[in-house]
Amino acid sequence: MVPLEATYVRPSSLLRLAVLPITHLPASTALVMVFVNKLVLNNTPDLPLLFLLAQLLIAVVLLHVSAAISHRVEIPHFDWGVAKKLTPVVLVNVIGLVFNTLCLRGVEASYFQIARGLQLPLTILVSSIYTRCVPSIKTIAAAVLVSCGFFVGVAPSSALPSLANPTPITLFYGILSSLFIALHAVLIKSSLPHCENSTIQLAWWTNVGSAVFLLPFVVFNGELQILRDNILEGSWDGKVFGWGCLVTGVFGFLLCVAGLLSIKVTSPITHMFSSAAKSVLQTLLGVYIFHDILTVNRISSILIILGGTMYYTWAKSFEFKPPQPEMYGQSMRRKNGEYSIQ
Repeated sequence: MVPLEATYVRPSSLLRLAVLPITHLPASTALVMVFVNKLVLNNTPDLPLLFLLAQLLIAVVLLHVSAAISHRVEIPHFDWGVAKKLTPVVLVNVIGLVFNTLCLRGVEASYFQIARGLQLPLTILVSSIYTRCVPSIKTIAAAVLVSCGFFVGVAPSSALPSLANPTPITLFYGILSSLFIALHAVLIKSSLPHCENSTIQLAWWTNVGSAVFLLPFVVFNGELQILRDNILEGSWDGKVFGWGCLVTGVFGFLLCVAGLLSIKVTSPITHMFSSAAKSVLQTLLGVYIFHDILTVNRISSILIILGGTMYYTWAKSFEFKPPQPEMYGQSMRRKNGEYSIQ
C-alpha cells in the first residue's frame, strides 16, 4: 500500500469523500462517550479520576489484544528517549481529559459543549501560532460565528432553575479543557514522527503515559478508599460503574485511534469544527435522554453553531490548493487542468 503522504489526489469530490468518514467517526464515537460518561458520573460523582484511569487501562489492553490478533497493529518497545520526546503531548492529553471529566460531571449533557465554547477560537489561535500562518478571513469569520453561538448558550437565563445553571468553577474547567484540547490537536502532528508516523504507536504511548501520570492523583485524591467504602456499604450499584468503565474504555479506544487519524489527514482546525457539528446533535440527545432543559438561549446557540459550521464547511471546500511543481523528487506537469507525475 502506498503511504498516504506519498500520494497526490486531485482536489475534487473524491478527496472530500475520502476524508469525510474519517473526520466524522470521532464525532459519532464521542457522542457515545459523552452520554455513557455522564451516566456513570451521575451515578458515582466521587470517582472521576478512577473512572478515567479505568478507561485508559482498558484502551491499553485493547491495543495489546489487537496486536496479538493482527500483525498490522504494532506495539512500540519502551524507549526512554521517545518517552521524553512525547512527554508534552502526554501531559497535555491527561490534563485535558481530567478537566474534561470534571466539566462534564458538573453540567448537563446538553450543556457540555457550550461550557467548552472557547475550544474553537483557541484551536485556531494555537494552530496559527504553531504554524506561523494567519487563517483566512472566512475561517476567522466562521470561528467568530460559532464562538458567538457558544457564548449565547453560556449567557444566564431566568427560565432555568438555579441548580441547572453551571457554577463558575465548572465553566473554568470547561475553559481549561478547551485550551488543552486545542494544544493536543496541534501537538499530535509534531509527535507522530517520534512514533514512526504511526497513529497506533502514538495511541499506545498516550494512553500508557496518561495512566502513569494519573495514578498518583487517584491515590492522593482518596478515590481507592472511596471505592472500597462504596463496596463495603452494600447500597452502591457498582454495575453502572463497571459497565460504564468497559463501554467507555472500548469506545475511548476507538475514539483515540479515530481522532488521531482525523488529525493526521486533516488540519487541527478542520478536526475541531467536525467536533462542533457533533455538539448540535449532542444537545438534542441530551434533552431527549436526560430531559435537560432547552431554553431560548440554547436553541439560539444551536442554530448559530450550525450556521457557523456549515459556513466553515462551504468555505473550506474552496481552499484545496494544487500541488507544488516538484514533489518527492518527481516533477509535476499540468495538462488540461490536471497534474501528472513525470
